[in-house]
Amino acid sequence: MSPLLNGKIAVVTGASSGIGRAIATSFAAEGARVVVADLTQQPVEGGAPTCEVIAGAGGTATFVRTDVALWDEVDALIGATVAQHGRLDIMVNNAATYSGTALLQTSEAQWDGVLRVNLTGIFNGCKRAVQQMLTQEPRNEVRGRLINLGSQQGIVTCPGDAPYGVSKAGAIYITRQIAVDYAKDLIVCNCISPGKIVTGAPGLAQDPARLENARRRTPWPRFGRPQDIANAAVFLASDRATFITGSNLVVDGGWLAG
Repeated sequence: MSPLLNGKIAVVTGASSGIGRAIATSFAAEGARVVVADLTQQPVEGGAPTCEVIAGAGGTATFVRTDVALWDEVDALIGATVAQHGRLDIMVNNAATYSGTALLQTSEAQWDGVLRVNLTGIFNGCKRAVQQMLTQEPRNEVRGRLINLGSQQGIVTCPGDAPYGVSKAGAIYITRQIAVDYAKDLIVCNCISPGKIVTGAPGLAQDPARLENARRRTPWPRFGRPQDIANAAVFLASDRATFITGSNLVVDGGWLAG
């Protein structure tokens, strides 16, 4: 069998660490040529940079330093991708941040910081990708595929982090809007909403109270891994994901089913 993404050109934001890193390496393993977009090449969890990991496994990857909150940088990212590879088949808007603050503890700067990365960043990535995809000839009925990263906490409340929850709810909404608006142009847009995923990142993600709450809420007998999200992304990025657009694929070990 041919690799699922053989010859596809993919951009993954926030791909130096965590979920984005797993998506980028999985795409490359399935034959995609990957552009890793992030503020730094150094993984938060340690280890070799994503591009080195991909190259070491025989894949193709390029790093482009990008602040997704800035239109000019996202514009340059897609421009560089097309200049190198000729087209853009897959855009994954994964880059995200958080403040870890409830409403009354959230400053205006914290609100702006989270929304600029998590929501404006997705807007920038989607808009620039759609601009490019509209110029391309379809392949297997599709001009291009967008995958946005939401969260279960964009569906249910996000305890102690109002900006993050709001931004992820927005990610789910913009996915649906783009899917409907550009279906006639053969552009696919879907969302993945992870549950509790252990990425190795320090800080809020390792807070004991949050971990205990996640253990109680997750029916599956382990937390999620970045690879679980990458597996879903590979499917949505592939030609096997037919007649699927505007969907929000929840990958949460049954959290929302309980």
